[in-house]
Amino acid sequence: MSTVEKVRIALEAVARAPVPAEDDASLFDAGVIDSFGLMEFIGELERQFGVKVPDEELTPRKFETIAKVAAWFDARKRG
Repeated sequence: MSTVEKVRIALEAVARAPVPAEDDASLFDAGVIDSFGLMEFIGELERQFGVKVPDEELTPRKFETIAKVAAWFDARKRG
């Protein structure tokens, strides 16, 4: 399963609106998550990937789109 697919699964578990088909669509603008939902989303991602997201990384800008989230976790896998 690809990183994007795993991110979508985690997102669907906490989504407040339909998840956009486009990986670069803003999850906040689409109403899928808000600042409170971001914390829930991060928890799901941490469970899905087995990686702890450091507090200093918890900014909406870094987790705004599925593509950005997948890139963040892919970067952690490599190194």
